[in-house]
Amino acid sequence: MRDLRFDNRFVRELPGDPEEGRHVRQVHGACYSRVEPTPVRAPKLLAWSREVADLLGFDAADVRSQRFAEVFGGNALLPGMEPYAACYGGHQFGNWAGQLGDGRAITLGETINPRGQRWELQLKGAGPTPYSRSADGRAVLRSSLREFLCSEAMHHLGVPTTRALSLVATGEQVVRDMFYDGRPRPEPGAVVCRVAPSFIRFGNFEIFAARGEESLLARLIDFTIERDFPELAQAEPDPARRRIAWFEEVCRRTAVLMAHWMRVGFVHGVMNTDNMSILGLTIDYGPYGWIDNFDPDWTPNTTDAGGRRYRFGHQPRIAHWNLWQLANAIYPVIRAVEPLERALVAYADVHEAEYRRMMQAKLGLADWRAGEQADDGLLEQLQRLLQRGEMDMTLFFRRLADVDLEAPSLAVFEEAFYDPSARAAVEDELVGWLRAYAARLRIDGVPGAHRRAAMNRVNPLYVPRNYLAQQAIDAAEAGNVGELEALLEVLRQPYVEQPDSERFAARRPDWARNKAGCSMLSCSS
Repeated sequence: MRDLRFDNRFVRELPGDPEEGRHVRQVHGACYSRVEPTPVRAPKLLAWSREVADLLGFDAADVRSQRFAEVFGGNALLPGMEPYAACYGGHQFGNWAGQLGDGRAITLGETINPRGQRWELQLKGAGPTPYSRSADGRAVLRSSLREFLCSEAMHHLGVPTTRALSLVATGEQVVRDMFYDGRPRPEPGAVVCRVAPSFIRFGNFEIFAARGEESLLARLIDFTIERDFPELAQAEPDPARRRIAWFEEVCRRTAVLMAHWMRVGFVHGVMNTDNMSILGLTIDYGPYGWIDNFDPDWTPNTTDAGGRRYRFGHQPRIAHWNLWQLANAIYPVIRAVEPLERALVAYADVHEAEYRRMMQAKLGLADWRAGEQADDGLLEQLQRLLQRGEMDMTLFFRRLADVDLEAPSLAVFEEAFYDPSARAAVEDELVGWLRAYAARLRIDGVPGAHRRAAMNRVNPLYVPRNYLAQQAIDAAEAGNVGELEALLEVLRQPYVEQPDSERFAARRPDWARNKAGCSMLSCSS
């Protein structure tokens, strides 16, 4: 840790809050407020990612030292760290919410690793900031463990994401009303260290547009391009065209991200504009969930249970809506409608192309056919059958590679069905679909072994299902992190069948269908 080199451009090049202290306030004319983490009673390392530690240049001795727990639990700073909380706003559930900001996240600094890569280190659950509103700035173990686990699982699945370095217990209790039923209870606290090239989100730009602070908005746009999109800064010398190219790239990255979410069955749960990364990364793992039985209308967020705004199948449209809000925010600087609208149209085109490409790979098709042999119809029919038949999305696509093309049957999908009556309702149609699918594959003429290997490279066997995460949480709250370590190890190779790991590939058990933490979750963390 002594060798960490910091280059804190965000606080060096952008204006900060002239007022000091943690007290809650409206912050104007500033991109951040300087604030240090609030120390905790007994920081103790619970888990860490060896891959992220390697990115940052840490060795195992560094991570296992008490000094590491002190720093990444919020009790100490390393030389060069300049902690701050960022100011931003956002649209929450479709409505403008005003100033939000880092209410419990504190960035420690931007470090440059031995490979010359910039990584921002941020503690979540590190105590109150000027943006905490009425909250305490802390986080509980259950939400921190879920974020740590899913950040790393998404990376290994090949989904663009922020990363997680460590999970540190605080030795303190945090009171939360998990069910919003008026019965709060104390829970063990924790701090997760999040890592990303940048944590700038759509809301960072929205707040300055909403306040009419156009000069600061332009400054932030140009800073973001120069620091986080250096290839654009170098390729386009004209500032106006560079800003347009930047928005086009944000749209493109967001479109690709949404296709990935749909590919693996991930549901973010709370796609507010302040939870959208300007880099096209999955950010802010709150009440997220994983599709078990395929259902485009499912949301894991109890707060969203009524309107289901952020349901699984609606995510690409919500991302498009969020990009419209970003376009509205940057318009005072861009001062041109048509290029912004073209970029938004391009988002839809890129998403459709990426989604088809990914589904083509999941289905093992050599290409995507239109016309009389349209593959769109084949996919749409399959998705209707998966939903009606209550079939596990992950297990179905993984086992699809094993179908006997000469005599298609449901034999390989025995473990993918959740309900016998739902299976009976679609069995004949599904067998008919498999026959049509087998005929389609024969047109490609790809050798079976080659096709199966290719499908297994894109259809995961292991994903961080909610019930698996909850089992790890229950064990950790009882003082045993072995379950978390075992799950994390399996998720490092989600596409490779691993001996003695069958339990991590099983469909959701019946006891978890409606259990808190295994089905839907609240934002309380």
